[in-house]
Amino acid sequence: MRHKLDKIPNNMNEIICPNCKKAFKVDEAGYADIVKQVRDHQFEEELQNRLNLADKEKESAVKLAEANVRNSFQEQLAKKDKELTELKAQSALALSEKLNKKEAEITLLKAKIDNVEVEKKLAVNEAVQKVEKERDNLANDLKTKELEKQNMENSLKQKFSSELQSKDAIIKYKDDEIARVKDMKLKLSTKMLGETLEQHCEIEFNKLRATAFQKAYFEKDNDSKSGSKGDFIYKESDDAGNEIISIMFEMKNEGEETATKKRNEDFLKELDKDRTEKKCEYAVLVSLLEAESEFYNTGIVDVSHKYNKMYVVRPQFFIPIITVLRNAALNSMQYKSELALVKKSKY
Repeated sequence: MRHKLDKIPNNMNEIICPNCKKAFKVDEAGYADIVKQVRDHQFEEELQNRLNLADKEKESAVKLAEANVRNSFQEQLAKKDKELTELKAQSALALSEKLNKKEAEITLLKAKIDNVEVEKKLAVNEAVQKVEKERDNLANDLKTKELEKQNMENSLKQKFSSELQSKDAIIKYKDDEIARVKDMKLKLSTKMLGETLEQHCEIEFNKLRATAFQKAYFEKDNDSKSGSKGDFIYKESDDAGNEIISIMFEMKNEGEETATKKRNEDFLKELDKDRTEKKCEYAVLVSLLEAESEFYNTGIVDVSHKYNKMYVVRPQFFIPIITVLRNAALNSMQYKSELALVKKSKY
């Protein structure tokens, strides 16, 4: 039971209970303790009342805020619905596109009201789709670059296919030809050496005539009206009769016992003259002269700086030089044909 104590003067130590009307005595310390208890109880009661009031105000504020947010979203929905109604008056195609967009916006707004997490997921999905699209674009670009690289590699391989094909042939003929030449030098005279070199080249050509040179002309030069002649003439034409390539061949050799050693340069001028008189485009000296020369032993030697379109080769390079010049001529014919078509299309 709560008692309300009446304050008495400091010089009194008797207190009367207002309910039961009984008097009891207390000293000053007891009196002060009773007053303190009464005051603390009143303070706690007042504090609790204020806390309750604050909770009610907070709850009211939260409800008010929720109502404001709800009203704001409802206003947005109403605004979008109004815009949707106005859009229905537009053309069918434009209406369909804008309607889909507005409906998507409305759906998105409703989703925000129902669950904020849905919006986050949508944002994540959009970001993922964007990244995936960029990844696909990069993959397509990479694939395009790889295709361009492959096409370039194929073009280069095709362009230099003749050189690559001749490489194996050069290696194959080299060792055998050196052995044959050494054997010939030991057994034959100077005249026989020359004749045997011509026979060797003719045999090597005839081995491949049926497979690689079906349309080619390769015969000895028997026309000596001008006082000199080469050894062999090679010519090839296309199906229309247009000449693709022509080569004048001269074969030179000498035995080790020959007193006066000849040089390859000694025969170039005469070979150029024979080539010009027989109207051949290229001139090739197949030679075993200057056997110790590193210059002539390295491979196909281009001497066009002295005589136009002229080469000096060892016997093992006889077939490869034909292949190289022939492929170059075929490529040139193709470019000429394409150029003629381009010029023709312009007119």
